[in-house]
Amino acid sequence: MEILTGNELTSGGTVYLDAKGGWVEDLQAARLFAKEEAAERDAALVATKGTGRVISLEIEEVTLEAGVITPKRLRERIRANGPTAPLTIKGEIYDRQHLGEDGHVSI
Repeated sequence: MEILTGNELTSGGTVYLDAKGGWVEDLQAARLFAKEEAAERDAALVATKGTGRVISLEIEEVTLEAGVITPKRLRERIRANGPTAPLTIKGEIYDRQHLGEDGHVSI
């Protein structure tokens, strides 16, 4: 199985294509593509590239065990769970800007 992932341009946040064609931060909401759905997956890539809103698009292999999506690559598991160490600025933990309800971030 595969998912589509990338980075939202304005916030830099890791996002995943969901079943409705939107981009979400939650890995568990990602659309799963079977090998025979390569045409649909590739069409979603092309459509997304056309918007310029999500960059660094990648196809990631995942497993689905007990209803939990788990990326096969360590790099993607880290991206899904966040940094391995919190970023602190002047002693406070920094939290990046997140997607809004409409799927956009404010600028």
